[in-house]
Amino acid sequence: MVNLLHSMKYSFMVTTLSLLPLLDCVRGQDSCQALQNEARGDTGTSCCDIGLTDGSLPIQQESANKITSIRAPCDELQQEDSAFCKCVMDKIYSFWPAFEEYLTREDVHESVINISRVKARVQNVSTSIAHNLTFTLTLNEVPKELDTSVKGNVSNIKLPRGLFQSIRNETDYVKVAVLVLDAGKVGLFKDPDQTGTMLDNVVVSVKVGGRQITGLSDCVELTFSHGRLPQNVSGQCVFWDTKKGKRGGWNTSGCLTTTTDTETVCCCDHLTFFTLLMRPSLDNVTAQMLLTIANVSCGISVVFSALTIVLYFALRFTYKNFKSNDTAKIHVNLTSSLLLLNLAYLLNRWIFSLGHPGLCKGIGGFTHYCLLCCFTWMAIEAFQLYLLVIKITNIYMRHYMVKLCLVGWGFPALVVTITGSMNSYGNYTIMDMANRPTATLCWIDSAHLVVHYVTNCSYFGLILLFNTLTLVVVAWKLFCLQRATAGKEEKIEAWKGGLTVLGLSCLLGATWGLAFFTYGTTSVPAVYLFTVLNSLQGLFIFIWFTVLYYPKKDTATSSSGSGKNVEVTTASHSER
Repeated sequence: MVNLLHSMKYSFMVTTLSLLPLLDCVRGQDSCQALQNEARGDTGTSCCDIGLTDGSLPIQQESANKITSIRAPCDELQQEDSAFCKCVMDKIYSFWPAFEEYLTREDVHESVINISRVKARVQNVSTSIAHNLTFTLTLNEVPKELDTSVKGNVSNIKLPRGLFQSIRNETDYVKVAVLVLDAGKVGLFKDPDQTGTMLDNVVVSVKVGGRQITGLSDCVELTFSHGRLPQNVSGQCVFWDTKKGKRGGWNTSGCLTTTTDTETVCCCDHLTFFTLLMRPSLDNVTAQMLLTIANVSCGISVVFSALTIVLYFALRFTYKNFKSNDTAKIHVNLTSSLLLLNLAYLLNRWIFSLGHPGLCKGIGGFTHYCLLCCFTWMAIEAFQLYLLVIKITNIYMRHYMVKLCLVGWGFPALVVTITGSMNSYGNYTIMDMANRPTATLCWIDSAHLVVHYVTNCSYFGLILLFNTLTLVVVAWKLFCLQRATAGKEEKIEAWKGGLTVLGLSCLLGATWGLAFFTYGTTSVPAVYLFTVLNSLQGLFIFIWFTVLYYPKKDTATSSSGSGKNVEVTTASHSER
């Protein structure tokens, strides 16, 4: 018993000692000092030190000077493996919001900050001010209140007088701090999800008193002067959101962007750190390449969609039981809508070239109708899959296919009729940053873009959500079925299940979801994938239809739900 107690005591001591380094590491997150002597992964022995011998980073001007004096070779501190470096970078990221508030404290009497890559002005402003307050935002210069002596285009920030009048009951004067920071040299304000580069590496901060200013009725206007932008670049106003991620990140909420040839105006309803992100957009060459790919792929899709329809009727006349296969009928309706959509697209630009407004409105409405039909039949595919694979019950529905056709072909007709009555169809031109047309077609005109967002984007978003949930459940059932039949003669191979899910993804329109990824740094690859995969959807459905329904030795027809894995039982629908 004594030996047992001695062993337990020894084990407890060893365990406690082994945890001490971890405890030091946790405590070190407060000061970084405990981590300072660890082996570091930074390229220079002093990269992470920035003169912080005691591991602390007090909120004062001297700390700002130290941070902005980090040497250029230390740009990638965020990627280093040193715990000390990571701790220091965490402190640097939290420093700037605290420094912004520090400048407006009553016990701080600094009116100008003029150090390397950080320029700021702090001044008292009467809350009874009768005009808007405007400051210049020139790089490497201390901001100053804008007056008539300033000539030419200059970046500036305009604070509405309503901002000050809203706090007039609290105080007669309030401190205003305007800070211009060159964030590029030392890797500050780097968002891992960033989809562009900061204009001139400039970040602008505005602080009024010690208050959090949000929900302004009169927005704060930031004007960024930049000259003529390249035709493949667009500007986006963003602010630094400290609640995004571990260290923060850029966010666009509450900011509107208006771009002209030589400047971009950001209208934001709150105060914080702002910048203008320059994001790449599609240029004219890329647009023409995408149009060529779409034309060729849609032509291929038309051919194979027609072959699918021909194959269906051939099987229908050959096998009597095939007439009662509702799943095959749904496939053919989806294929028919795709055939019409591809034909409408191929005819669209030719009809536009005729210059007849009536014909343009007609083909625009027809193209919209075909697109909505495709979306609706994709939803019906998911509904049928739900009945066959998930619900698995014999539910008799009188005139089942008639009802599905009324929904699949009738509902889009109703939407297009309402849209057409609003005179929404006409010329639609896609412009580049140089205001040059990259593509023109007959569609919902630019004055009715809300109609596009509601009838297309929102409608498809709901369908994609439903279809994705259905696909996930079916994939899970296939996985469970594979595990349940493991070791048996009819073992389901993993690759067959994978191909089944891939085929179902095509039927349910999963590839159309790529439209939501056609923004940011991955926009061009996503647009190419979106164009190729969706233009060839008719080919993919032909392959799927042929594999499932082409006559085999032992069966005439088989399931579209999961190939041989899940047989389609159509007896419940044979009397419809």
